[in-house]
Amino acid sequence: MSKVGVFVCHCGRNIAHTVDIKKVLESIKDYEDVVHVEDSMYMCSEPGQTIIKEAIKKHDLDRVVVAACSKDMHEDTFRIVTKEAGLNQYLTEMANIREQCSWVHENKEKATEKTIKIIESTIEKVKRNQALEPYNVPVTRKALVIGGGIAGIQAALDIADAGYQVTLVEKDSTIGGKMAQLAETFPTLDCSQCILTPKMVAVGRHPNIQLLTNSEVENVDGYVGSFKVKIKKKPRYVIEEKCTICDDCVHVCPVIVHDEYNAGLSPRKAIYIAFPQAVPASYIIDPSTCLGIDPLICAKCKEVCDPKAIDFDMKAEFIEEEFGAIVVATGYSVYPYERIGEYGYGNIHNVVSGLEFERLLSANGPTQGVIRRPSDGNIPKIVVFIHCAGSRDPAKHLPYCSKICCMYATKHAMQYKHLVHDGVAINFYIDVRTAGKDYEEFYKRAAEEENVIYIRGKVSELLQDGEKVLIRGVNTLTSESIELHADMVVLATGLLPSEGTQEISNILKLSCDSKGFVKEAHPKLKPVETVISGVFVAGTASGPKDIPEAVAQASGAAAKAETILSSDFLERDPVIAEIDDLTCGICHTCIHVCPYGAIYYDENQNKVLVNEALCEGCGSCAAACPSGSIELRNSTYESISASIKALLRV
Repeated sequence: MSKVGVFVCHCGRNIAHTVDIKKVLESIKDYEDVVHVEDSMYMCSEPGQTIIKEAIKKHDLDRVVVAACSKDMHEDTFRIVTKEAGLNQYLTEMANIREQCSWVHENKEKATEKTIKIIESTIEKVKRNQALEPYNVPVTRKALVIGGGIAGIQAALDIADAGYQVTLVEKDSTIGGKMAQLAETFPTLDCSQCILTPKMVAVGRHPNIQLLTNSEVENVDGYVGSFKVKIKKKPRYVIEEKCTICDDCVHVCPVIVHDEYNAGLSPRKAIYIAFPQAVPASYIIDPSTCLGIDPLICAKCKEVCDPKAIDFDMKAEFIEEEFGAIVVATGYSVYPYERIGEYGYGNIHNVVSGLEFERLLSANGPTQGVIRRPSDGNIPKIVVFIHCAGSRDPAKHLPYCSKICCMYATKHAMQYKHLVHDGVAINFYIDVRTAGKDYEEFYKRAAEEENVIYIRGKVSELLQDGEKVLIRGVNTLTSESIELHADMVVLATGLLPSEGTQEISNILKLSCDSKGFVKEAHPKLKPVETVISGVFVAGTASGPKDIPEAVAQASGAAAKAETILSSDFLERDPVIAEIDDLTCGICHTCIHVCPYGAIYYDENQNKVLVNEALCEGCGSCAAACPSGSIELRNSTYESISASIKALLRV
């Protein structure tokens, strides 16, 4: 016979407004095995927690039910309370009477009845709980950061500065990411390279950081504290330590292709360096365009290389290491302009993307910071900036707001006015969103001081009209149709998850939202954590955000990683799956459905086993097992059945 204590929270008016707490207490006090019931305005408060501790000692309680909010909010709180009172923490359960009852009902009588049933069901479960003890897993005190944009750079530096070893993996030939392509950043209009380059250099020189560029994560096994990672380091065909960046190889290379760093607006050779401040400071050969690799047709670059830095025999390396924590900072991609047919990108002269305009603005861009039309090289006198190009359009394109587009279109208009003083900058917008420190002031400065014109309206189509671009749209403030000619049109498009984000999500088995971005464990309370313990997310891998927010989130992810790396051992929740060998049919169904790779077949024992360190206690295996051979600790078939019967009891 159990001695159960039930504690009901008012949660201010959240619960008490819809539920008759007094009636609940009167009903529950006579329930089988319940020896004490009590309520509190805020059970999670210090006085509320004291009530539970004192009741456990006074009434010698061996089971506790807290009827309040969701487990995600306060299960740990009340487990700690019962543990401090001398009761095993896994003999405590929460009955969710807020999210599952009071918040979703208006009829007080029916909500009260449902509350009673939820509590009775939870009592039946806790009566069948077993006392469990957490177990320890060792920690490899080293972190992996995936992605070398500003978020990955910041996370790697923070962890390394805390004294831990970090491996930073970047798929491109240099770190820096999208920020390295920007001319200036809002709202301060400081030089992007000026603030980014010192951090890039710090990564390259930091004694605690192993930098692996031109590399990709191929596989991840293991669990928090001990992730086993396989990394493929692709050949550069240039030995970094020997390369002196003398440019001799570039001059003799016969291959010319579009330069990705300059958004295709300028050429590069098959052997190249992404930009002058690249880290590592070394050339790389593009094997997809080079004539000198497999088979060896051209070796002109190697012939003129005095330091003997070029090696066509380089092969891919595979690096296997263990890490205690992982930070995912895989960045974003831009919504394909080609999908926005109504704006004629690629077909209409002088319709350019935001990134292309960024490179035209940049001092190290294809025009050295002089704004010129791609069609004829002339300086445009009228430039139209179209906000939300392909965004906030659920019928045809992206349904969501990408958060930064209003600001970078405003920045572009302001930069254009600074370079072309007699030019006209016109912004077509749906709504101007300025959610950031000093962002509203930046927008007002553009409109009021820099004479940037803002028209509230959606552009319906763009047409080629001689050397001009004809813009047709509607001013939604005046309901007037608009037609005007521009020398250049700049599209402010939204953000998508990068290909790397999608790939690493599959490798790490991370949950993604409907847009494809990495889903946080909790959007408010755990914004940098994922559903996989020990894996954290930073920057635009979890959704559109500006540079300050990406940097702040990166530091948050680094701090979370450091909490793991600072310990020799981690305490793991023992509520995991167990397999009954006597009834298991070894059908492997559970192995296939486990999202964490925690279940495996052992040939030597001819058994299906659970890796306790990997299991997250999600219950997928138990639900899928055709023979009913898998149960979760403290969520057995017996306890679930008893809980259901309590709910159905009239």
